Amino acid sequence: MLKVKVIDHPYAQAILTVLRDRRTSQIEFRKGLVRLGRVLGLEMVKELEVEECEVETPLGVKTRGIRVKDLDQVVIITVLRAAWPLTEGLVKIFFNAKQGVIVAKRVEEKGMRNYEFEVDVAYVKIPTITPESIVILSDVMVATGSTADRALREIITHGRAKKYLLASIIITPIALTRLSKASEELGINLTVYSVAVDPEVNNRGYIVPGLGDAGDRAFGS
Repeated sequence: MLKVKVIDHPYAQAILTVLRDRRTSQIEFRKGLVRLGRVLGLEMVKELEVEECEVETPLGVKTRGIRVKDLDQVVIITVLRAAWPLTEGLVKIFFNAKQGVIVAKRVEEKGMRNYEFEVDVAYVKIPTITPESIVILSDVMVATGSTADRALREIITHGRAKKYLLASIIITPIALTRLSKASEELGINLTVYSVAVDPEVNNRGYIVPGLGDAGDRAFGS
C-alpha cells in the first residue's frame, strides 16, 4: 500500500524555490538539500512510536513528557550520488540511524520506454534489516520511479522491515503509480514524503518543471 505526504510548509517551499533557480550556486544547492532533509526527517518522526515518561527538572519538579521509541530502529539507505546531502539532513534528526548505500544509475543511453528506464546497480551495501526496522530510502528526484523501484527490490532482499519511507524532494504522478504497483507486488507499506509533486516527465526523463540534474548541480558534471 502506498501513502503520499507532501510537505507544503512555507519554509520547505521557500528552499525548494531556491533549488529550482538555475542561478543557485553548487554550494547553496547542497545546503538546500541538507535543510530539506532535516525538514523531511522531522515529518517522518511522526511515523515512529512514542511512549510517556517522567523527568525531573532542575527545580526538583517532576513533569510528564514523551520519548520516541523507534529512533534506534531507523535504517537510512542512500541512492548515490545526488541524495548524499539529503541524507546528511536526515541524519541530523535520526542521529542513531544505521546507514547503507545503493549506487544506482539510469541507463539513459538505452532511452526511456513507456516512462521506464533500465537501472544499473553498481554497488549495494545495506545493514541488517529486522522486522522492527524503519527503512528510509533517500532519493532526491523520483521522475519515473525506475531507480526507487529497483532500490526497494534490493532492500527487501536484506530483510523485511516494519515500515518503509521514501524521502524525496520532487516526485511525479508517473513515479507514484509505479511505486504503488511495486509496493503491492512486494507486499510492503510505503509512505512517500516529498516537497513537491511535479506534473511532467520530458522525453529525456527529466522532471518538469523540476530542478535539473540534482547530482550535477550538487557535485558537478
